[in-house]
Order: sequence, then C-alpha cells, then structure tokens
Amino acid sequence: QVQLVESGGGLVQPGGSLRVSCAASGFTLDYYAIGWFRQAPGKEREGVSCISSSDGTTYYADSVKGRFTISRDNAKNTVYLQMNSLKAEDTAVYFCAAGLSECGAGMDYWGKGTLVTVSS
Repeated sequence: QVQLVESGGGLVQPGGSLRVSCAASGFTLDYYAIGWFRQAPGKEREGVSCISSSDGTTYYADSVKGRFTISRDNAKNTVYLQMNSLKAEDTAVYFCAAGLSECGAGMDYWGKGTLVTVSS
C-alpha cells in the first residue's frame, strides 16, 4: 500500500526550530520529486519547498527562504523539512507529497499532514 506519513509537528515558540519528516512506504522515494505544502486555518494550501528526484535541486517559497531546508535520505525513504527561526505565520498543517514529474508539476501521492503551531 502506497503511503506517505508526516511526523514531527508540534508546538514551538517563535524563533524556535522544528524538523518534520515524511516517510514513504509501498514505493521508493528515489524516483519522485517530494514537495512540502502547508495550509493555515482559513487559507488556501501553499507550496513551501520541493526537492527534485533527478539532481536534488531544491526550491523554496520566498516566505521560508533562508529559514527552511529540505533534504532527503533515500536509504531511509524519508524526506525532511528543517524549519528554523519559526514565526507565528508558519503555523499550519504541513503536508508532504510525491510526484513522478519534477517540482512544479502535479503530485501523485499525499500524506495526511502534521500540525505545526508557533506560539508563545
């Protein structure tokens, strides 16, 4: 069964750090572009970051550039999103998704999300 499972969300203070993980089962992440998306309450889902399958090129939304880092560990079939200098506006449910096409194209598989709350 193909599955993506996010973990690592939680409550963190402004300025703090958190790492969320996206573990795949039922398929190999090596051949997929992996994206992180988020959806804040009352807002539309937005793309946060993506890492390509071909050469590991990474992409970031302007709002997180310089603060977030996406990485992949193919041996563990897992992708990570390291989030530093967190702000209240980063509060959202974070989803990972996998696509056989490259970053920017449609995604084939989605996880159910993990909640990140940035608050003092």
